[in-house]
Amino acid sequence: MPVISVLLPCHNCAKTLPAALDSLLEQTFADHEILAVNNGSTDQTAQILHSYARSDSRLRVLDIKQAGIVPALNYGLEQAKGRYIARMDADDISLPTRFQEQTDYLENHPHVGLVGGLVVHRDGPGSSPGRAAYVQWINSLITPRGCAIHRFVECPLAHPTFMFRRDIPFRLGGYQQGSFSEDYELILRWAENGISTAKVPTPILIWRDHPNRLSRRDPRCSVAAMYELKSPFLARWLQDNNPHHPCVVILGAGQESRKRSAWLEDEGIQIIAFADISPGRIGQKIQGKRVISIQDLPPPGKCFCVSYVGQRGMRTQVSAFMQNRGYVLGRDFLLAA
Repeated sequence: MPVISVLLPCHNCAKTLPAALDSLLEQTFADHEILAVNNGSTDQTAQILHSYARSDSRLRVLDIKQAGIVPALNYGLEQAKGRYIARMDADDISLPTRFQEQTDYLENHPHVGLVGGLVVHRDGPGSSPGRAAYVQWINSLITPRGCAIHRFVECPLAHPTFMFRRDIPFRLGGYQQGSFSEDYELILRWAENGISTAKVPTPILIWRDHPNRLSRRDPRCSVAAMYELKSPFLARWLQDNNPHHPCVVILGAGQESRKRSAWLEDEGIQIIAFADISPGRIGQKIQGKRVISIQDLPPPGKCFCVSYVGQRGMRTQVSAFMQNRGYVLGRDFLLAA
């Protein structure tokens, strides 16, 4: 049996597929199988896959009718033989020592169920500036604590870097179909059930960005879908960890913060106030809640704050301000944007 089974969903990816396959077949850790799920491709994807499979028996081609990425991933999971399951996308490149580093990490950290790694952002024509900022952020989260406490901001790992223990999806369920990003839902659900996540502290993947990438055009990956998905998980976390449950103060009283916090209210969380820096909002009432100056927050231990301030660069400033005031991340406040 191979040590690693690689899930590689493929749909009309002939232009980038050879480089992705080469990067997998040239790994320094060679004891793996590649489960290439050809998801109803109409270009040369199938021909490329079968040509590679004839020259390397580690590549297994699974031809299915086009069914979307979630059914393709779960079909691959059902066929997997490895002790560890790795993810890969057909438009990315795994660096040569990726599998060795991730396997070593899981072998040496039995309490960790899923490991990712740092990514190198490779942009191209039409690349999104937001992707570069996202890569910088996820590359700053390495430890289990860092990945866990920041998971309500957005997904703290790049999906094609995932490697996890094979038993976990069979105990807790694999990828779920819905109006949400399947990787983020899996991270939230597994974390809620006690699965620890971390990263190897080195680059293991070249992550390509282009306008046709699924995460750029799929409504399941929209900002609204992300907040709708994570709000129930966040509400349950608050129920278990907020000593003032169900009461919270929301940091940020702008339109987006109000919209995002409404999903929390739908889950039974009670907003007692908004805190903001805008003189035009301070002293007003929004949605029946008073808006106070962030300078007038109660001392640490007297309330729990959830930050929905999502403007680029502001997350770091909010966190620094709160910690300078004596608030502890995860005990007194949480970042959710």
